[in-house]
Amino acid sequence: MIGHELKNLADHSDNVLQIYKNKLKPGDVIIIKTMNSTYSIRVAEDGGYFVSGGWFDKKNLSPSKIKINGCTWGGSIIKQDIIAACGLKLEFQNRVVTSSIKKIFYIPHCCEN
Repeated sequence: MIGHELKNLADHSDNVLQIYKNKLKPGDVIIIKTMNSTYSIRVAEDGGYFVSGGWFDKKNLSPSKIKINGCTWGGSIIKQDIIAACGLKLEFQNRVVTSSIKKIFYIPHCCEN
């Protein structure tokens, strides 16, 4: 999305399916299917996340406890209040950025078997 004005990006963000960090509870799980990988993210008690899949699997680091910076369109603009949004890329605290998010699955802690 290089060349888009900030206002266009901000306007677009309101129309995207988003999972807000402040709506999640410890134990909730988010499964994120990107263009290239699948990630499983479990919300920890302290505001961090246990992440498996994708880059973490390739580096033999699954599961890793890490923070999530937010989601980006691929540049330096980042929505820090969300953990996932279709069409955007997820950025982890270690600066790993996923490919574009295609699907998001939310599993509340109360609904796990």
